[in-house]
Amino acid sequence: MEDGGLMSWLLDKQGFNPMFFTGIGIGCGFCVAWAVMKSTGTGMGFKDVDDPVPESVANHAEGEHKMILVVRNDLKMGKGKVAAQCSHAAVGAYRQAKEKCPKILRAWEECGQPKIVVKTETEQELVQLAREARSMGLVISLITDAGRTQIAPNSKTVLGIGPGPADLVDKVTGHLKLY
Repeated sequence: MEDGGLMSWLLDKQGFNPMFFTGIGIGCGFCVAWAVMKSTGTGMGFKDVDDPVPESVANHAEGEHKMILVVRNDLKMGKGKVAAQCSHAAVGAYRQAKEKCPKILRAWEECGQPKIVVKTETEQELVQLAREARSMGLVISLITDAGRTQIAPNSKTVLGIGPGPADLVDKVTGHLKLY
């Protein structure tokens, strides 16, 4: 290489190829996004809770199991938005259960992966339900929206509880109405 550097060499040897530079840009973008997500623990605008599941819950693979998705009704999200937020919560809870309590996850899968969507009226209620579920040792996935579409950034939208033993999940959410 002479005085022109790498760019001159690429242009001289290869000719100008916009696809080459586009590919490099996209690759760099993915690498930066991956690094940010790994360092902050976030992805898709939410962060999973990393509290350990107590052994008494993690090994409780007998009986019925379920997952509850609690939607904030006061946000007046559209149907598609609710579906997307519930999906985020379900995937987040599934990933945590796979890591923290595989016996419960397997039991939930074997009983048909029941998922029930209920509603609450305020963010405070949603956060209180998350605290109660966590204190009982249940897996939770509290979704915080990035705010790119219908609602304000950092709004807590949906809480996934479980998969977990139905009797424990019902102690936290049994009083809530269906969405």
